[in-house]
Parts: sequence; structure tokens; C-alpha cells
Amino acid sequence: MDRLLMVFYRIYQVCVMAPVILVVTIVTAVLTVAGSACGFGKWWGYYPEILWARLFCWLAFVKVTVEGRENIDAKTSYVFVANHQGAYDIFAIYGYLGHNFRWMMKIGLKKIPFVGWACKWAGQIFVDNSTAAATRKTMEAAERQLRGGMSLVVFPEGARTLDGRIHKFKKGAYRLAVEFGLPVVPVTIDGVYDVMPRTAMLPRPGHIKLTIHRPIHPTTDGHDLPRLMQESFDAISSALPEANRAPASGPTFSD
Repeated sequence: MDRLLMVFYRIYQVCVMAPVILVVTIVTAVLTVAGSACGFGKWWGYYPEILWARLFCWLAFVKVTVEGRENIDAKTSYVFVANHQGAYDIFAIYGYLGHNFRWMMKIGLKKIPFVGWACKWAGQIFVDNSTAAATRKTMEAAERQLRGGMSLVVFPEGARTLDGRIHKFKKGAYRLAVEFGLPVVPVTIDGVYDVMPRTAMLPRPGHIKLTIHRPIHPTTDGHDLPRLMQESFDAISSALPEANRAPASGPTFSD
């Protein structure tokens, strides 16, 4: 972007975008907490957040396109797994996936004012691996959501990439898919690293593309964990530019 345009863009972000997002975030959080407290968490924990997430994209002049939405069924529970390029992964998936779900997210997000409260009331799953008991509690919360017919979205890398490349996956989400015999849907996120990488404080205008791949269904014998992880990793990688794929050598998943 031209330097002068970037200066005006940053002024716009500070003077217009940030105040609007702050107000909308507070309003969305309050509505989510109130609606969920009244027993309607399945609706209030998802639909207001769609507008909230899209607003983040619209105000930052970030275009999001989706391919493969026909591969999923609104009435089916899935475990969605996606690569994690940056903060705008959350807004792209929340705003444009088109399927009700709950997140498995870092427990540190629970401390964010308003956002953390809304996530708690909406039934988002905070991942705490500090102790064996905490990990077990995390998995129990995820199991409750899956038993209720809800889908989950997980970033199996566990953290945003620092170099733009996809990195090895952790097994937690896949173990849930194996236990419940649920289809796993790989989702490729491309473009977020250019919009707002982990090291950036503010986004840039850009284009994010979501590719929803075909579900990986369990066989009659259930899922084979290594095969499931490898197939989803390969599917996600297939829709990434070469520069964002994993190095040719090294494992693609870990504990």
C-alpha cells in the first residue's frame, strides 16, 4: 500500500474503526451473556458473533471468500480443524463458515473483559493443559458440547504461526473425533498472514480465502488417529501457497 494511503488508513483505524469495534464488542458481549443466561445460548452464542466478526473484516477492508461450503450439512456435527495464520482466522471463520459451532480456545482469552465473559456464557471451551486434572476438565467440557449436537472448531497447531507456514498438529481435537465417531472437516485459511500476522498490532486491507474440504468420515471400524491427522493436514496444505506449506521434512503431528 502507498505510504500516504497507509498513514490515512492508520488514522482511520484509530479514529473510526477502533471506537466502532469497541462499542459493538461490548454490545455483542452483553447480548450474548443475557441471551445465554435466559437459556438460549445455542442461538445467542453464535449468531450475534457473525455480525461482530464480519464487522472486523468490513471495517479493515478485508474481503473474505469461501469455497466448499456445499461440503457440510447444517444438521451434522463436525470437528472442524484449521491452520492458524493470525488473529483474523477467528473473524473469518466466525463470520463466514456458515455452521453453528463452539471454539476450543486458549484459556488466556477468558481474561479479556466482555469477550471472555461472553465466551464463558456461550459455552466456548477453554483449553487448560496446566495439569492432568485441568486437561481432563477441558475434554469433559468438549464432550458435553458434542453430546448436545454442537460442532467444534479447533486450531490443532495450538498457536498462530510465526513464519506463515503451517506447523505440526496436536492430537487433542482428533481424539474427540475418534471417541465420538464424528467427521473431521479440514478448513484451509489463506491470506490472514498478510492481513495481520502474529507480530502485527493492526491489520492491513487484504483478501482471506476459506476452503472447506470434504469431511473425513470414520470407517466402520472408527477413525484411525494417525491417518485422520495426516489426511486433514494434507487437505489443509493442498489449498495453501507453497510459501505457507510445511517444510518437506519433519513430522506433521505431535502429542
